[in-house]
Amino acid sequence: MIMKKLNVFLGAATVVAMLASCNSTPVEDVALSGLKRSDFQAEVQGKQTDMFVLKNEAGMEVCLTNFGGRMLSIMVPDRDGNFIDVLQGQKSIADYTTYASDFGASIGQYANRIDQGKITLDGVEYQLPKNNYGHCLHGGCTLDGSGVGPEDANWETPMGWQYSVLDVVEQSDSSVTFKKFSPDGEAGFPGNVTATVTYTLTSDNAIVILWKATTDKKTVINQCNHAYFNFNADKSKQITNHKLWLNASCYTPVDSTFMTTGEIAAVEGTPMDFTSPKEIGAEIGNYDFEQLKFGNGYDHNWVLNTKGCMHCPVARLACPDTGIKMEVYTNEPGIQVYTGNFLDGTVNGKDGAPINFRTAVCLETQHFPDSPNKGDLEGWYSCELNPGEEYVSCCVYQFSVCKGEGGDCCGKTEVCSGEKEEGGDCCGKTEACSGEKEGSDCCGAK
Repeated sequence: MIMKKLNVFLGAATVVAMLASCNSTPVEDVALSGLKRSDFQAEVQGKQTDMFVLKNEAGMEVCLTNFGGRMLSIMVPDRDGNFIDVLQGQKSIADYTTYASDFGASIGQYANRIDQGKITLDGVEYQLPKNNYGHCLHGGCTLDGSGVGPEDANWETPMGWQYSVLDVVEQSDSSVTFKKFSPDGEAGFPGNVTATVTYTLTSDNAIVILWKATTDKKTVINQCNHAYFNFNADKSKQITNHKLWLNASCYTPVDSTFMTTGEIAAVEGTPMDFTSPKEIGAEIGNYDFEQLKFGNGYDHNWVLNTKGCMHCPVARLACPDTGIKMEVYTNEPGIQVYTGNFLDGTVNGKDGAPINFRTAVCLETQHFPDSPNKGDLEGWYSCELNPGEEYVSCCVYQFSVCKGEGGDCCGKTEVCSGEKEEGGDCCGKTEACSGEKEGSDCCGAK
């Protein structure tokens, strides 16, 4: 009798469920960050764009799109266990294709600036787009082609890898790989270049970004991710309260057009010294220091002490208000710190509110700006890629939480020399990361 009643109940429930389904619309695919997948599904440049969601068992979530290989949102817990989106960015593919931005993008073919947009390889001079104070910035990126010069150049637009729809070649719950083919002469760069970028979310809340590229003709390449971080719960709040530590005793000064001078200068005794953790806003307004006046704040490359080692962090960023902390690991020789000095509220964020002045900070691991023209200088590094070689660059953003309040949220402050230290191996090997495991995961920094 009980079984009979149960069957009748289940039958009735099934009928109710079927009727309900007939009168309801499917639940939309909405991420923890609030982003909707449908808002990123469109045809752009003859290709399909989409949103991809990576998750781990700890609850961390990373949303990405193949338009520019961008990270759209990063949801991590604060010290109270509340999940916060730590990225500034836009809420739809329509916004990203309408308003020029590099929010969360995988930058290429050459991240940062090239002097006057000119490079010379094997005696041949190549003219690249000039889109920033007469220089080539981020591969000459532009949505509409305006102001890139020279006037007689037939530049195709949109231009720059951050505005390209990348192919999706691999995908899982924890990883996605995007692919870009750049034909010989695209944006003036020589060589048919095939490049991939893989984003992997680990079980311990790290985002591992791995770039690889090959070419059939000598070229230059330098890639980075242009994530705009803000660890405050309120994204309208400036990041000047964030504490920053850099494993860097030197930096590369710039002129009034943001171009590196070729000098490598010591940070000691200047506002550029982050070898001990300090708030970003502590000295950012010291325009008596010419470099801050030129950059309108921090927009500079620091020379990392780690010299390509992946076993020591190169940077720590922490927000005392939320307790969110991030360590950065890389095999690159430099890191560009940009404090959102040109964010002016003309672009709205995911919450519909303007993204204002200094409400984000970027930590971009890369070769030094203008390395194609300064790679032979002492302390600089070549960014040339030859046929038969493989370009490999790795960046790890490792998230955690500062438990203590009022203490040093950035933790230990020692400076790694990049050399073996007595009694231990601070940074061990100093060669570039191969992307392969060598006793531990070289590109996982663990």
